[in-house]
Amino acid sequence: MKAELLKREGNLVTLKIAVEYANFNEAIEKVYKKTKGKYNIPGFRKGKAPRKIIEMNYGKGIFYGDAIDAIFEEVFEKAVNETGVAAIGRPSIDIEEISEDNGLVMLVEVEVKPEVKLGDYKGLEVKKEVAEITDETVQLELDRMAEQNSRLVDVERTVEDGDIVTIDFKGFVDGKEFEGGNAEGYELTIGSDTFIDTFEDQLKGKALNEEVEVNVTFPEGYAREDLAGKPAKFEVKINAIKVKELPEINDEFAADTTEFETLAELKADIKAKLEEEAEAMAESQVRNEIVKLAAEKAEFETPETMVEAQLSRMMNELAFQLQSQGLQMEQLLEITGKSIEGLKDERREDAEQIVRGSLVLEAIGAAEGIEASEEETDAEIAKMAEMYRMEAEEVKKALRPEDIEDIAGQVKIRKTIDFLVENAKLV
Repeated sequence: MKAELLKREGNLVTLKIAVEYANFNEAIEKVYKKTKGKYNIPGFRKGKAPRKIIEMNYGKGIFYGDAIDAIFEEVFEKAVNETGVAAIGRPSIDIEEISEDNGLVMLVEVEVKPEVKLGDYKGLEVKKEVAEITDETVQLELDRMAEQNSRLVDVERTVEDGDIVTIDFKGFVDGKEFEGGNAEGYELTIGSDTFIDTFEDQLKGKALNEEVEVNVTFPEGYAREDLAGKPAKFEVKINAIKVKELPEINDEFAADTTEFETLAELKADIKAKLEEEAEAMAESQVRNEIVKLAAEKAEFETPETMVEAQLSRMMNELAFQLQSQGLQMEQLLEITGKSIEGLKDERREDAEQIVRGSLVLEAIGAAEGIEASEEETDAEIAKMAEMYRMEAEEVKKALRPEDIEDIAGQVKIRKTIDFLVENAKLV
């Protein structure tokens, strides 16, 4: 097999790939043996007709398409390695020639990583802002802890703002119950704006076990078109009225909920941890800003193929997050009234920024000769092993070569960002 880079226009390259006829003919023979049972040839039992007879009846190229499909992936990978192009898109194939003299000759057009023209990436000026941890900040964290340790207490009075009520309800539109409009034992926080229109307001002042008629109107842009803009009636029964009872924040609270004996010790620990988090967040923001600045100073065309691939990864991550919360993507789309394409459009700018950053970091790493050593890669695998409570060697054996290469790539990216930070001007 021979491969030649014919031309490059922007992010598109054209390769000329020639496969020896003997190799291509071998692929044809394999296809013939695999598919010969599909052909009915007069005078032959099904699947027994010789290849030449089938080609005479159906045309000499009857097996060409399947044979090209069978060998293309391997051939294309060799061509990419031989020419040194970094293919990122789906290749398109134009058959130039098939002959015994020249074999299979293909012109293959494919999108590749762009040639990045780096701008100034040393001495980038970045502002590092570490959030100040005040007494008020510590108190907010204490309040959050108290909220986590609160308990619900039944009260015997009418419903007030902030109460948590347990209700049964049935919804009617045009005098008929509608799908999704019924529930029993539903917990609703009054004032949370969980329900549409004035639903929650109409429960205020109502008593325990009271049956209430609530009248609302679905908004015009409601996700369900069959309900959008329509008036609805809900029959609601109040089964319970509860309030959150928060524990008093004192030494006893600290001793009961943490490893500390006094509130002063707990506050000191909270402040130290928040300061550590603030420092880590500030460093993360510096690293992100440096990569963004380096990308802005570089000149290249952002490959749409890579942007789309990044968007797909972001959608998969979103779907995983939703599943961890017991939701499906379809439910999110219904609630928000958006489409998958709409969600992608909202994230496109971020995806483009991620792609540009990764390409610039790759170019800077190459320019500065930054590599990931075997020891550094092994150290990263050891961290993975610790996370999964496994032996490092056991994890390493389970990884494919491409997995280890990907881990090394992540180490290299981190080292490249470290290099940019070390050479930046922090203000």
